[in-house]
Amino acid sequence: QVQVVESGGGLVQAGGSLRLSCAASGSIFRFSAMGWYRQAPGKQRELVATITSGGTTNYADSVKGRFTISRDNAKNTVYLQMNSLKPEDTAVYYCAAHRTWAGPRVDDYWGQGTQVTVSS
Repeated sequence: QVQVVESGGGLVQAGGSLRLSCAASGSIFRFSAMGWYRQAPGKQRELVATITSGGTTNYADSVKGRFTISRDNAKNTVYLQMNSLKPEDTAVYYCAAHRTWAGPRVDDYWGQGTQVTVSS
């Protein structure tokens, strides 16, 4: 059974830092682009950052220069280092594994989410 499990959320003051971790099943991790997404109350889920299996990264404009996504293929884990946090970063953060195949097929596996709350 494929698992995607996030950890590391919590409460932090504005300007502080948090690091989120996401462990995925080894059977899919090395074939997957990994992504972090977030959903604030009353808003749609949005992309935060992604990293391909080859290490290419992509960020939402709102987090560029503050957040860093990275992956440790030996540990089947992806990280999101969040610095200079703002109250508007408050959301449930979700990790996703986008398992790619030779053709257009992509299988998505989502974690359960972890709450990040930034106080002003």
